[in-house]
Amino acid sequence: MKILKNKIFFTSLLLSIMSIFLYGEEITFSADKMNGSTGENSEYTKLSGNAYIKTESMEIKADEIILSGTDFRFINATGNVSGKSSEGEFDFSSQQMEYDRETEIAVLKGNVSMIDTENEVNASAQIIEYNQKTEVAYMQIDVKLIQKENTCTGANAIYKKKEQTLELSGTPQIIKDKDNFRANEIFMNLETEEIILDGKVRGSVTDTSSEKEE
Repeated sequence: MKILKNKIFFTSLLLSIMSIFLYGEEITFSADKMNGSTGENSEYTKLSGNAYIKTESMEIKADEIILSGTDFRFINATGNVSGKSSEGEFDFSSQQMEYDRETEIAVLKGNVSMIDTENEVNASAQIIEYNQKTEVAYMQIDVKLIQKENTCTGANAIYKKKEQTLELSGTPQIIKDKDNFRANEIFMNLETEEIILDGKVRGSVTDTSSEKEE
């Protein structure tokens, strides 16, 4: 009787996965172990051990991945999470990830690292929310972004990939070579390297000329 129930479950599960391919976005996956359930209003699949999943816009690897919701709308990954966004050309790693396939919003938590491979921008924080549709990343706690010769830090940041701009707040600071800039808020154009400081501005710049005319 138990074997029969298992056969019915796996048949239903395969049919549900097949329906995603036929009527919506294609999802491929692999893992050492899989279990879950299907229903009229919700579906649930748990991938454990070397879990891997690939959608049309996102590729994710983790110790464990859970797909839930109607048509497996939500993806929750935990433990050594890594992957990439094929649409925005981002590589990422974290301890936890939540992804909504409908809104295309990914929330990464715990020692998050994100690399914009197209623009050679390296960012890290404890929490990063990235919207694939708008290509905007919201970063929180211990934010650090490195681009060219610039090292930008703060408690909060908004990185806009299309515009190549960065907004820093929460004791923000930008260090470029030996120059240092601080303010309540800092806006930087990463393409032109133009910096705008607002509120309690302070900093230091270094004269790099080795000789001066008499």
